[in-house]
Amino acid sequence: MDSLNSLIEGFGTALTPTHLLWAAVGVLLGTAIGVLPGIGPAMALALLLPVTYALDPTAAFIMFASIYYGGMFGGSTTSILLNTPGETAAVVAAIEGHPMARSGRGAQALAAAAIGHFTGGLIGTVLLVLLAPFVAELAVDIGAPDYFAIMVLAFIAVTSVLGSSRIRGFASLLIGLTIGLVGLDRLTGQQRLTFGTLELADGIDVVIVAVGLFAIGEALYVALHLRQGTQKPIPVGRPWLGRDDLRRTWKPWLRGPLIGFPFGAVPAGGAEIPTFLSYVTEKRLSKHKDEFGKGAIEGVAGPESTASASASGTISAMLTLGLPTTATTAVMLAAFQTYGIQPGPLLFERESSLVWALIASLFVGLVMLLALNLPLAPLWAKLLRIPRQYLYAGILFFAAVGAYAVSSQPLDLVILLIIGLVGLLMRRFGLPVLPAVLGVILGPSAELQLRRALQISDGSLTGLVNSPFAVTVYAVVGVILLWPLLRKALPRRDRTPVA
Repeated sequence: MDSLNSLIEGFGTALTPTHLLWAAVGVLLGTAIGVLPGIGPAMALALLLPVTYALDPTAAFIMFASIYYGGMFGGSTTSILLNTPGETAAVVAAIEGHPMARSGRGAQALAAAAIGHFTGGLIGTVLLVLLAPFVAELAVDIGAPDYFAIMVLAFIAVTSVLGSSRIRGFASLLIGLTIGLVGLDRLTGQQRLTFGTLELADGIDVVIVAVGLFAIGEALYVALHLRQGTQKPIPVGRPWLGRDDLRRTWKPWLRGPLIGFPFGAVPAGGAEIPTFLSYVTEKRLSKHKDEFGKGAIEGVAGPESTASASASGTISAMLTLGLPTTATTAVMLAAFQTYGIQPGPLLFERESSLVWALIASLFVGLVMLLALNLPLAPLWAKLLRIPRQYLYAGILFFAAVGAYAVSSQPLDLVILLIIGLVGLLMRRFGLPVLPAVLGVILGPSAELQLRRALQISDGSLTGLVNSPFAVTVYAVVGVILLWPLLRKALPRRDRTPVA
């Protein structure tokens, strides 16, 4: 009851006209900036941080929360329409969302994403209110072996269901893991695959890799085909979800938070792992498996709901533990410290009114996000009516701008082009792009957790399976790997009709 009373007081603060205005400004700015490739919510918050110094802390953090959700949806918009993820959490949306857009169903994909963000964020924020103390206890108990097991599960699950064969999936994963090795060893400081180039010491930013493999690779692939003949603009399609669409999406919308919130709440890297696992789950459970890879709406609804719920989870970890598990919450943590506020277990006692106003503003921001962007879905989808040669020229321009904005290094543009050529070759030879992006995102973290676990156990491999959680995850991995053999061994049902 104390949490409910505090939340009601928080709504009283968040629903004042001034705070509603800052929430609306945050949603609009977040969506607009999130549309630009490579400039996601984290960079938007970093850019706007000095601007908020004139605001009181409550107004500033209400605006930050709205930018967070708006930036996530903006990243999904370009991911779906242009195959250009605005941030890593929007990578999975491109797999099914872009084929939907190319077939004239871009408005439906955007609507499914918007409702998914609303549903996932709503359920995730409710869980934040109810489970914040429990999350704090759970996150403290998870160690390096458990993190590594989770990442192995993500690697195996994604490579096993994407592409025309498992070999191609693992080949794509190997490419991503190799790119992830570039830079300094986190433990020894030794350079790896930098070729003596100082600019590569920090590694290759995952945004550059995602934009290169998806946007540049897609643009080059389309350009090769455009030389064989002109292509007509893609139609927009009807701007609403039909009964069949709703029937196929309501369950993924509700399943997403069950995957996204726990992963966001524990320090496991944000929305990347849960969105990948959500996609795998929806493909396994769908009755339309043949549509996956060609524009299955479940593959948009589930991961987008998961990403939004994961955002609520990461905010929960930041508020209750003071642990920023994503770049965006790291910027928010810096903002808290700028105002002389330290997130952690005592935050709810020392800054109760600010925290509950922030949580209430999450509900307000979600409603504004849905109200603003659902009617705009057909308008966004009209981007696809631009002739393809002009559209992809614009994609190349904004992709280059987004890549350069990451660190303002000219070398990043060269790397972007090289990775784009790799993406072109992967499309040419049928390698799925997603496992490569997953390898770049999670490869360095998986290596770090593996080495930590082995250091704790003095090099013994038993240190990787010293907890029930890790053993359970590896059991799931074993089932995934052995399932093709187990399926052949199982007796088949005789479907021959009896005469």
